[in-house]
Amino acid sequence: MRLQDKSAIITGGANGIGKETALLFAQQGAKLIIADFDEANGLAVVKELRGLGAEAHFIKADVSSSHDAEQVVAAAVEHFGRVDILVNNAGITRDGFLVKLEQAQWDQVIAINLTGVFLCTQAAAKVMMAQGSGVILNAASVVAQYGNVGQTNYSATKAGVVGMTKTWAKELGPKGVRVNAVAPGFVTTNMTDKVPDKVLDVMKQQTPLRRLGQPRDIANAYLFLASDEASFINGAVLAVDGGLSF
Repeated sequence: MRLQDKSAIITGGANGIGKETALLFAQQGAKLIIADFDEANGLAVVKELRGLGAEAHFIKADVSSSHDAEQVVAAAVEHFGRVDILVNNAGITRDGFLVKLEQAQWDQVIAINLTGVFLCTQAAAKVMMAQGSGVILNAASVVAQYGNVGQTNYSATKAGVVGMTKTWAKELGPKGVRVNAVAPGFVTTNMTDKVPDKVLDVMKQQTPLRRLGQPRDIANAYLFLASDEASFINGAVLAVDGGLSF
């Protein structure tokens, strides 16, 4: 059990990569807080986790709210006594070409994907620093480095996440807290369900492995970085993209 008795918070844990990460962490012995705005699916995930024998709790939260972020961390401390792992997985897209992108679309993505990561990390870091240990994992993306048509807002947030990851690794490392990021390529999730097949085919052709990633591919990366096997990895951005980024 690579995460035996470790307490973990996973934001955006009700669906997709977050859900898959929660299931994998539970199988490896973690105790979990699932934080998500999607209450129905969040509660269903917790039921599934408990079916695996894991201790798990759902907290309905808007990560862009400082109050909610603090409540999520407080719940972990209340139930488990500590916070060992934070996975900042929550994220949304509101795509549009630059000249047609509305400010509301910009604001929504910035609020969840960037401000949410900041607020949740700020709350968790205080607990981890007091403990003298902890792992913070952030969801970046290949678009942070390479951009993507129609994703001005999303690309900006993911580039910001990379910058924050490296800054926090330097700030928190001396306190025993590691901070890393995972940068997925094209992954099959509920976000891609509405993408036309011809577009998905292009994504596959752009990826040297000629397939889309699966949520478990990303969850496996989170598991490695969360485990003691990665105890000397800090400030890294791990590309999990089938070779798309080189």
